[in-house]
Amino acid sequence: MTKYISALGLDVGRKRVGVAGCDRTGLIATGITTVERTSFARDVQQIQDIVKERQVEVLVVGLPYSMDGSIGFQARQVQKFATRLAKALQLPVEYVDERLTSFQAEQMLIAENRSPSRNKGLIDRKAAALILQQWLDARRTNAQSSAIAVEY
Repeated sequence: MTKYISALGLDVGRKRVGVAGCDRTGLIATGITTVERTSFARDVQQIQDIVKERQVEVLVVGLPYSMDGSIGFQARQVQKFATRLAKALQLPVEYVDERLTSFQAEQMLIAENRSPSRNKGLIDRKAAALILQQWLDARRTNAQSSAIAVEY
């Protein structure tokens, strides 16, 4: 029996937060919206509305590690925001290495003959979906290897 999950993927930036959700089976992540950041209280309210509507159980936040794998200034800013958000929403937060997800999202737009410079919000949503998909895939792989370990 599969445990259903409702997770929200977040690509946190200084100006916007890309938001993605998954189907109840936890197989497919899809971009939902982009929150234009104004004030922390307003950001929380907009995300809380999505959390309630989708019955979200966990926040999955992309952490922009430096290319050498260290946590730099931007990653610390994201952690600070995610910690405050998780506390305000009373939800657990998990982090995913999000290096290059925005680049991948831009490449996807280019492949669709769309302009990355005119679709910043779409890039953020796609990046959030990539972050969440990475987490869902890792979760599924871990569940499968646990199940295999139990079989005799």
